[in-house]
Amino acid sequence: MAKLLTQWDPEDPQFWKSTGHSIARRNLWISIPALLLAFAIWQVWSVAVVNLPSIGFQYTPNQLFWLAALPALSGATLRIFYSFMVPIFGGRRWTALSTASLLIPAIGLGVCVQDPQTSYTTMAILALLCGFGGGNFSSSMSNISFFFPKSEKGSALGLNAGLGNIGVSVVQFVVPLVITMGLFGALAGEPQTLTQASGTKQIWLQNAGFIWVPFIALSAVCAWFGMNDIASAKASFKDQAIIFKRKHNWIMCWLYVGTFGSFIGFSAGFPLLMKGQFPQIDPVHYAFLGPLVGALFRVFGGWLSDKVGAGKVTQYSFIVMIIAVFGVIACLPHQGVGGSFVGFFISFLALFALSGVGNGSTFAQVPLIFSFLHTKWSQNKTEQEKQQAQHDATKESAAVLGFIGAIGAFGGFLIPKSYGTSIELTGGVQMALYGFVIFYVTCVIINWWFYARKNAEVPC
Repeated sequence: MAKLLTQWDPEDPQFWKSTGHSIARRNLWISIPALLLAFAIWQVWSVAVVNLPSIGFQYTPNQLFWLAALPALSGATLRIFYSFMVPIFGGRRWTALSTASLLIPAIGLGVCVQDPQTSYTTMAILALLCGFGGGNFSSSMSNISFFFPKSEKGSALGLNAGLGNIGVSVVQFVVPLVITMGLFGALAGEPQTLTQASGTKQIWLQNAGFIWVPFIALSAVCAWFGMNDIASAKASFKDQAIIFKRKHNWIMCWLYVGTFGSFIGFSAGFPLLMKGQFPQIDPVHYAFLGPLVGALFRVFGGWLSDKVGAGKVTQYSFIVMIIAVFGVIACLPHQGVGGSFVGFFISFLALFALSGVGNGSTFAQVPLIFSFLHTKWSQNKTEQEKQQAQHDATKESAAVLGFIGAIGAFGGFLIPKSYGTSIELTGGVQMALYGFVIFYVTCVIINWWFYARKNAEVPC
């Protein structure tokens, strides 16, 4: 099998049916588990921090929220660089290398949680290194966008991102199970004593990192030998930097903070928020369901956007998210009294679902926006220039998909940190939640004006 595809034209129906479809699907199905593992490493601290105080780590609640938020901060920053890497290095090479890099934080976490005397600085560095997983999303989405025709981009990107996002749910489901058993025997080290109100028991918190090591290694090998680089997707950073001059790149960054930023931020802060607001509830039994719902609904959002229009799906997602936030606020306890966990949990599941739908629809909007713009700009040009315009639209939309993924990921830092800041300043999280409502209102107005209204600048 040729690793470098010198001829690639998914918009040609004959090529797509005879050759392109099978190659694109193979690359997609290798990309998905690699991205799932990346999300698992990115969010492993959201589960690990819950157990640290009970095994002897003397960290304050605000320090714990920092550990949950730092991977999002570094991951979002790395995404800015990762979003340009596929056209420079090639999708196959970069997927294999970036997946293999996940071994560093996975092994580091497994080693350091075994010693309660490990400094907070060391733990913070490890949390930052988990950002390697967050960075992978931008390059993965950019890579897959090159393989599919416009008519299938929404569904393909929805599958890649949605099933990849399941890594957040997987880590929050798997880690509480694997830390209860000595899976790797003496090789992984001694267990820790977990102290709770109900008594003590032994756990192997190092398994939170070690469990992913063999799967990461296998995935990196599969990417190296099973994926492809596309010759026509090559572009320098200078070629891709044109997106910084595109107004709609920055508009979509804002909207993606509202969709993916919400999803990853809620995922990172959900276990600690649940534990803080409803101490009687064990978050490990419920926290994984939110990211799972969000990830699955992302697939649905991409598919729905191809059917009814991406801008319309984004619009209604934000409107109902506002309603769901008010549902969360209404169900919170006041000064530790009252509250409804059932209502709180259902409202948050709705937020996860809607942010997932919005994730799929915003990513479906980007190729449509840039195809529309380049078609408009090339109306009076020659046929060759029109073909070049569509080629440029594909390259720009790939770079924009990666870049908005980078900016949107900062929500994974801002949301958990806003919880901690709100609690520190006011004693509750309501201030942070009202801030989310104000932001979602701006998203409704911006999306409606540019994309969803009649005679919008770029209807999509």
